[in-house]
Amino acid sequence: MATVMQKIKDIEDEMARTQKNKATAHHLGLLKAKLAKLRRELLTPTSKGGGGSAGEGFDVTKSGDARVGLVGFPSVGKSTLLNKLTGTFSEVAAYEFTTLTCIPGVIMYKGAKIQLLDLPGIIEGAKDGKGRGRQVISTARTCNVILIVLDAIKPITHKRLIEKELEGFGIRLNKAPPNLTFRRKDKGGINFTSTVTNTNLDLETVKAICSEYRIHNADVSLRYDATADDLIDVIEGSRIYMPCIYVVNKIDQITLEELEILDKLPHYCPISAHLEWNLDGLLEMIWEYLDLVRIYTKPKGLNPDYEDPVIVSSKKKTVEDFCNRIHKDMVKQFKYALVWGSSVKHKPQRVGKEHELEDEDVVQIIKKV
Repeated sequence: MATVMQKIKDIEDEMARTQKNKATAHHLGLLKAKLAKLRRELLTPTSKGGGGSAGEGFDVTKSGDARVGLVGFPSVGKSTLLNKLTGTFSEVAAYEFTTLTCIPGVIMYKGAKIQLLDLPGIIEGAKDGKGRGRQVISTARTCNVILIVLDAIKPITHKRLIEKELEGFGIRLNKAPPNLTFRRKDKGGINFTSTVTNTNLDLETVKAICSEYRIHNADVSLRYDATADDLIDVIEGSRIYMPCIYVVNKIDQITLEELEILDKLPHYCPISAHLEWNLDGLLEMIWEYLDLVRIYTKPKGLNPDYEDPVIVSSKKKTVEDFCNRIHKDMVKQFKYALVWGSSVKHKPQRVGKEHELEDEDVVQIIKKV
């Protein structure tokens, strides 16, 4: 492990020394590809013996409709926030590293069960296996939204450090997957096309990155001005694109002017967990970032059940997805569905299983006889 760590450090040092210009772009692209490969080795150790299984997480059973992880340095108020939001007891104290394992809690919000995980404090160098960083971040990869909890009094450089640790593990925060196509083929060499002017990538850099992965025949087409990092992310393929909220805690200890500056930053939510300030605003923001859809069921001849909605993702919200959420055998007996709500013109409207539902639609499933 030390050798991989040493190689990573050597490459990072060389990248820091290298000036960024057109002449060195090809060399930097090669170094970035080598770095990504070494990071992957750290995540999934190849040797059988020694330090635990690859990317070993904390055994927390996934429950509820969505999972939200609290990530941050020690003693920024993650446990207090979990206690206030969920009523779960996570030990709170004024010294660092109070939480040593992963503590789950559940929030009931707008009919959805949201699992909230209080992960142990991350220390700098977690992506390189320091502390219990690897387990913390591998659990964070299973979440739907990440809350990075920051201390309003401590410098905002903590934000950059945590982002760096998470990015080292292939988690991309508040980013869409790169809009580029990468397709391997059997022959024909590297074919590089682009619909826009490129300032970051050229054919030489693309060839250098591909040769590092021992890919000698591939089609690469760009639809925007992509960087070497974007191409590496697509080739690696194990990247997770995740929404993230920066929760600035302990705002009761800063001035109004400082709070106004924080308020202008994107994806930020200022709170005070101890005094319970703006916790409802945070819950609303979590709901918005989770992007869930509530569907109400209506048994035949009865009123709709508005107490217990079926929660589906906004990316998978067809009638078929709704049926699978209730029971996997329901689709086999499905004849048609009656839908009331904003996704249909008529109330009710008869639809098939491909129909896409909207938030707060009411659905009645008619089965085959």
